[in-house]
Amino acid sequence: MSYQVLARKWRPQAFKDMVGQEAILRMVSNALDQQRLHHAYLFTGTRGVGKTTIARILAKSLNCESGVTSTPCDTCPTCKAIDAGQFLDLYEVDAASRTKVEDTRELLDNVLYPPTQGRYKVYLIDEVHMLSNHSFNALLKTLEEPPEHVKFLLATTDPKRLPPTILSRCLQFHLKRILPEQIAGHLQHICDIEKITHDVAALERIAHAADGSMRDALSLLDQAIAYGQGAVSLDDIKNMLGNMAQDDVLPLLDALAEQDGHQLFTAIEELAERAPDFEQVLEEMTRLFHRMAIAQVLPDKMKQNHDAAELAKKFSPEDIQLYYQIAILGKRDLAHAGVPQQGFEMTMLRMLAFKPATMQQQAQSITAKPATKKPAITVADKAPTSTATAATTPSAADDAALTEWTNLLPKLGLNGMALALASNCTLLSLSNEKVKLALAANHEPMLNAKLKERINEAFNTHLDRKVQLDIEIATTELATPVKQQQLDQSKRLDIAKKTMLNDPRVKQLVDMYDATVEVSLV
Repeated sequence: MSYQVLARKWRPQAFKDMVGQEAILRMVSNALDQQRLHHAYLFTGTRGVGKTTIARILAKSLNCESGVTSTPCDTCPTCKAIDAGQFLDLYEVDAASRTKVEDTRELLDNVLYPPTQGRYKVYLIDEVHMLSNHSFNALLKTLEEPPEHVKFLLATTDPKRLPPTILSRCLQFHLKRILPEQIAGHLQHICDIEKITHDVAALERIAHAADGSMRDALSLLDQAIAYGQGAVSLDDIKNMLGNMAQDDVLPLLDALAEQDGHQLFTAIEELAERAPDFEQVLEEMTRLFHRMAIAQVLPDKMKQNHDAAELAKKFSPEDIQLYYQIAILGKRDLAHAGVPQQGFEMTMLRMLAFKPATMQQQAQSITAKPATKKPAITVADKAPTSTATAATTPSAADDAALTEWTNLLPKLGLNGMALALASNCTLLSLSNEKVKLALAANHEPMLNAKLKERINEAFNTHLDRKVQLDIEIATTELATPVKQQQLDQSKRLDIAKKTMLNDPRVKQLVDMYDATVEVSLV
């Protein structure tokens, strides 16, 4: 007996056997059970999601000898004939090979005649978007006023190419890509029934590679069984597909977590020795960043993925979001790099260079270099214009107050947006029971209850007692750590520019080329 491929052997014969598409199946089943039948159905979606399968089951439901139902019997001669492709009243056509108007007219010539075997004549036209304009016109005439004994089942991967006149006369159903989890679960069920030795991780890898297509997944499973001589293992799948695994990119992320450029390039060199597809490496990295982000928000959901959960502890949420975006853009730009490895290395260097956790570094640099002069920005005018401004007294702008706050801020252990908010505040007062901060009105959009709670908890932990945090909105500019850091940086830029302009060689270049000098601090 000849071998039957899994995609054909396991093709669903009833709606209940289908994986995914629950909403579509519910609508079609209810329409059948309630006898609310349309004369034309259009099924759209990417390849391998079940368009023609649903259409064939629908044809069987319409003609089953037990009656029109969402659960055909599969035992009557009509059901068996449809399953075997021998039912005379089911006209299944591949529009890609019959695009001419003559083909369509020939197909529709016998529409007016009653069915030979069944209850309805069913025209199943696959890839209907491939028909010519003249063919659509010929089809349209029948779709406008079809005989009661005719049903049209159309399927396409590209509904945008269908004329609006055709779309408006069909009941449309869009089939979504099947989730990797659903595909992997179905593959495991098949392997259990077929008694195929398998690794769950290998089936998950096949499910991701199938990209939402159950048919592709079953074809890949067939290949994997042949490759592994009857068994499906993760190592075999890696070799067969040639794609990356999570373990392959872990050394790269460990180096990023350590901010170690030497370790990062060592990991890249070891990876390059295996001649990988660097686009797939970046794709696996984005997948892992996604898992890490979920692990930070929903730890219980990632308990099974220990590596992602552990890595998530080494990165801030801001780090993960930035690295994910850099990886996405790097994957897009990889095709424009002369050498793929070079483009990949530049992407990794961006991740290394653009670490977003800079507010902590700013606060530390301010602490290391406290202000020696009275800041140009005061906390409030002598005549306050509001209650919040009145609370912000001139004494809060003293050097001692600013220095106290910049010394205290790094010790609170804040990060991300909470640190950014606190760095744009100034300390008004600190007592045994209360902490009062002032925030300039232009930064008020940053303030929310969650960030305020994080800052309050940081004070409680640092002071080893519970205090109440009040953040008032001031109407004037404030002397804050961020403002002081910007002021110091501006002064350093001025000094650097003057130093360069006094250099004889720079003066010569300026005079020769009528140039200007721009200085930046890195």
